[in-house]
Amino acid sequence: MTERSLQITYRKGRPFAAYLYLSRMSGVKTAKTEATQDRLLVIDYAADGRPIGIEIVAPDTVTVDRLNALLEALGQAPLAAKELSL
Repeated sequence: MTERSLQITYRKGRPFAAYLYLSRMSGVKTAKTEATQDRLLVIDYAADGRPIGIEIVAPDTVTVDRLNALLEALGQAPLAAKELSL
C-alpha cells in the first residue's frame, strides 16, 4: 500500500505542476480521468471507481482550501500541515 504524497515539479524556481498521490494498493493504475469544471484539477480513478490521484495543473493558482474541498467531495481526509511542509 502506498501512502498519500504530494510531488511538485519546478521550472525556473516556480511550481510548474503538481500531483497528489492518494493512498492506494501498489500497482493500481489509472482507468479514468475527470477534470474539475475550472480544469485546474484532474482526478485519476482506478478501475473500481476509487480516486487514486489528483493532478494540480496550475499549482500557483490552486489554494489549499480548494484542494481540501475536492478531497472532502471525494471522501478523502484534508491535507495536514505536515504534508505541505518542506
